[in-house]
Amino acid sequence: MNFYTYNGNQPQNDTRDLFLWRLLCYPEFMKPFDVVGVGYCAVDYLGIVPRFPEVDEKILMEEFSRQGGGITATAMATVGRLGGRASYIGKVGDDDFGRFIIAQLEKEGVHTGSMVVQPGASSQFSFVVVDKPSGKRTIFWTHSDIRFEGSELRWEDVLSGKVVHVDAHHPSAAIQAATWANEAGIPVVMDAGSVREGSKELVERADCLIASSLFARQFTGQDDSEKSAHLMFGGRRKISVVTMGEKGSVYVTEEGLFHQPAFKVKVVDTTGAGDVFHGAFSFGLSQGWGFTEIIRFASAVAALKCTKLGGRAGIPTLEQALAFLRLAP
Repeated sequence: MNFYTYNGNQPQNDTRDLFLWRLLCYPEFMKPFDVVGVGYCAVDYLGIVPRFPEVDEKILMEEFSRQGGGITATAMATVGRLGGRASYIGKVGDDDFGRFIIAQLEKEGVHTGSMVVQPGASSQFSFVVVDKPSGKRTIFWTHSDIRFEGSELRWEDVLSGKVVHVDAHHPSAAIQAATWANEAGIPVVMDAGSVREGSKELVERADCLIASSLFARQFTGQDDSEKSAHLMFGGRRKISVVTMGEKGSVYVTEEGLFHQPAFKVKVVDTTGAGDVFHGAFSFGLSQGWGFTEIIRFASAVAALKCTKLGGRAGIPTLEQALAFLRLAP
């Protein structure tokens, strides 16, 4: 990765260079946020059913909820719930869904002032059907007519945190944000759910690559998660992680390969578990924790999320997560 360097002389004219110079040369220069997230947001309609219905069958939902959703938006909501300072940068329409997305983020203390609102556009939303016996879910999601481009970002917004968190749903914006972060020496965390347009370029810019087992298999061609974690690490990033649901996760650092088992909880719904894991990871990274501590913490936060319906209702506070870890094996 290429990092922005200076010869020690303060730039006189270019505002961006001046900002980066202050960022690099003055450790005491305080950033307003711990984590800045650039990526996907949505509204989730969630329902628990006693079993998954057959085609053309009606079935009564046992529980229903409407929550904010989306990969990076939920990750930033996690940072906020844990007490971190989060900023979310994404794009919504000026519809009810868009207003709900913003309100739900602000409810968690997440800064939304850098978001883009597109007049006349329809914001993203999903239907999530949860199978009660297993806690596993089926998601029906909309792409909407929203496209978030890198040209709509402001570098001063992206570089206002200790960590930059991205996903690949809006590749142009994510790649631009990651490029600026690389130049400024800010670590980039990538949430890699499945291979899509721009994934390869984004992977090249990720300091911390956190991939689902699906992405790892698609990207490396390896069915073995340990082998794919090694391949994605490649000796050129800080950490590569492969999440495996109830099997936990494996991760590779310069110190070697490690396995983190999943914590045992009473699972109600797995929706958003990965998003919450990524948010907790970025929070821990922003606090300067070691990777072993971060992965164990993120695993605990994601497990606790699964005890309630939806991607956000079960996210614990920092105190709740630490209390859980004190009692965990």
